Order: sequence, then structure tokens, then C-alpha cells
Amino acid sequence: MLTTLFLSRLQFAFTMAIHIIFPAFSIGLVSFLVFMEGAWLKTKNPVYYQIIRFWTKVFALTFGMGVVSGIVMEFQLGTNWAGFAKQVGSVLGPLFIYEVMSAFFVEAGFIGILIFGWNKVGAKLHYLATIMVAIGTLISAYWILSANSWMQHPIAYTQLADGKYIATDWLAIMFNPYNLPRYLHMVMAAWLTTSFVIISISSYYLIRSLHIEFAKKCLRFAIIAVMILIPIQIFIGDVAGVNVYKEQPLKTAAMEGLWETEKGAPTILFAIPSNTQQKNLFEFGSIPHGSAILNTHQYNAELIGLKTVAPDEQPEVWLVFFSFRIMVGLGLLMLGYAIITNFLLAKNKLYENKKMLFLSQFMAPIGFIALLTGWITAEVGRQPWAIYGLVRTTDAVSNVSKHDVMIGFTLIFIVYVIIFGIFYFYFLDKTIKKGPADIDSVQPFSFMGGGAEETGDKK
Repeated sequence: MLTTLFLSRLQFAFTMAIHIIFPAFSIGLVSFLVFMEGAWLKTKNPVYYQIIRFWTKVFALTFGMGVVSGIVMEFQLGTNWAGFAKQVGSVLGPLFIYEVMSAFFVEAGFIGILIFGWNKVGAKLHYLATIMVAIGTLISAYWILSANSWMQHPIAYTQLADGKYIATDWLAIMFNPYNLPRYLHMVMAAWLTTSFVIISISSYYLIRSLHIEFAKKCLRFAIIAVMILIPIQIFIGDVAGVNVYKEQPLKTAAMEGLWETEKGAPTILFAIPSNTQQKNLFEFGSIPHGSAILNTHQYNAELIGLKTVAPDEQPEVWLVFFSFRIMVGLGLLMLGYAIITNFLLAKNKLYENKKMLFLSQFMAPIGFIALLTGWITAEVGRQPWAIYGLVRTTDAVSNVSKHDVMIGFTLIFIVYVIIFGIFYFYFLDKTIKKGPADIDSVQPFSFMGGGAEETGDKK
């Protein structure tokens, strides 16, 4: 049913899904640039310079899209979620301000040097700018996750007589124990997502015999990075999952499709959960005690079922159930891919393996899909709460007509399709097809200081 609440949630989900792609990609890209520019400074190999100049273009395009799409998110809090802003704005507002003051200002202060500083500043200053932008993106992600983690696990607050919530201990909120594994999980997801984009583009070049040395170095770095990152990500995901059960057992029940409280609950491989019928339909396959072990690390632990609360206090189970399985399934696929490609790399057979390169060029979306399904699991699994246990989503929505929301959503959809769906991918595709500058035309010493002395023209 098209209600104001449903349309507002749908609009926010749409804009959030588009926005999160760009910051995540930006975090990964600038971290990659830090490694590549460091390698260039150490080795003076012009291929590394070729790499950083090419990927800086992609980063600049992506970072700009992230800034633009992020602004829309803030306006929606006032237009569509006035109740939310009124009740918890005193807690979340300062966290967003801290993000701007401590992170975005750092990024804004150094990104100009990163993008336009070639030939204008020395190599070490340029590298410092790259590092500072990378640090800024990581700090920014921490503040945003801190705000979201407070929504998931509110602590250190008190409620005033007018219903508003205020913070009682900012340090406790900033260092919410629920946040650290979620933050690390998000950063790892950003790095993995970017690694697969690099793998995809590098394989695209290799299979067409274009920019061979450039592509080989990028592919090698990304393949090794995935092999290192994905086991760490699985471990951090496990820690985060245990925390979810401790603080949000109903979310865990939705992820596992568990309706009845049960000891030693199995992992259900496939089912179609039905909130209406309060049971799983077409349930197929299970791993005995799997859910108990994964979520509590105990063989016969008791897991709380969805039926312990009324149906209107349950999340939309089917969406959480499937999004969680897609995320986990893609994580296992990444692990398998990493093992195979690193084996081929160690045997020096990867670059000539046309079948693997052909497959690899289509791997770019895998990280983004895993990222988005992970956020769906986290956010939909929290429902019906905007602030878990404190503010229901129905009380957070603005008192506006569904027609106003529908008109706004339609306009946003059209603009987003044009700007982020057409323009971004048009220029990204153009950049990829153009490729990096030819290595013979690259002047790798030209950004060392900008003068004739550094470029070799000293008489």
C-alpha cells in the first residue's frame, strides 16, 4: 500500500543505495592510490606513476558524485523525517557536524592538491595530500557509522519531558562498542569492492592486450589484496554477527528465518519467510546447529524466535533473510575466486589464462552487491524501529501527504538516473576506454617540484 511512510522509506532507501556506492568506492580508491604512490616514490618506476594518474581521474569523478549524492540525504531528514530529526537531532546532529569538521574539511583541504597538484608541488607534499585525503575518508566513515550504530544500539542518552533524546556521555557514543566491528566491516567492504573494480578493468585491458604492464601491476595488487582482505572480512563479520544477536536478537531471527525460540537452531539454506503466515514456506535444506554456532559460538545455545513479539514488531523477514544470504554467498564466492587466482598468480599462469581473465572482467559489481545487501540486512532488520527500542519508524516520518512524497521521489529518481546512471557511467566508460597515458609520454619526474631542475632540463 502506497502510504507516506512506505514512500518515504522507499525514497530514502533509493537515495541511500545510490549514495553509499560512491563513498565506498572513494575510500577504496584513495587507499589504493596511497599504496601506488608510495611504490612510485620508492622505485621511481614510471608504470606506478601511470597507475596513479589514471586512477586519480576515476577517484575525482567518484568523489564528486559522492559529495553531490550525500547532500540529498541530509535534506531528506527535514523533508521526509521531521519526527526523527525532532526526537534525536540533538544526538545525531553533532555527530554529523563532527564528521564535517574533522573529516570533510581534511578531505576538502587536500583533495585539490591530490587532483590538481601535479607539476605544482613537490612529490612528498603531493604524497602527504594523498595520505590526508585517505585518512579523511576513513574518519568520515567512522563518524557516519557511529551515528548509525547509535541508531542500532542507543546508549548514553536520556529522554526529556517533551520526548526529545539528548546525549549524556559523548565519549561513550563516539566509542560505542557496537560500532568498531561494524566500522571495520564497512572499511573492508570498501577495499574489497574497489579491488574487484580494479580486477575487472585490469582484466579488460589484458584480454585485449592493452596497457599490459599497467594492467599486470594493478591486477597483481588487487588479487593479493583480496586474498588478504576476505579472510579478515569473514572474521570481522563473525564478530559483528555475534554482537547483532546480543543486542538485536530479532534481527538475527530474521536473518536465519527463525520463528520459534529454539536451542541449537539450524541454518536454513533456503525458504520463503512469510510475515503474514508467520512461518517459512518452501523450506529446503538445513545445517544442524548452524545458526546457534554462527551467532553465539555455542553448539546448543538458545536463539530467540520472531514469534516472541507481535507481528507488527517484526521486520520484513523475507527481505532480511535473502539479503543476508546473498551477502554471505558473495563473500564465499570472493574467497573461492581469491584462492584460485592467487594460485594461478603463484604459478605465473594468471596473465595468460584467457578464461579466467574473461571471467574477471565481469567481477566489478560483486563487491557493490555484497555491500548493498549487507546494508539492507542491517537497516531492514532493525525495523520497525528508526532508533532501536526507542523511536518507531512510524513516529519518525513527516506529516506530509503521500502525493508530495511521490512527486519528490519521482523528481529525485529522474535526476539520479540522469546524473548518476548516465553521466557518471558515461564519463567512467570514456576514461576506461581511453586508458592510462602512454608510458613513453609520461614524465614521471614532472611532479617532483615543477622546475627545470627536477625535470632534467638543468643546464
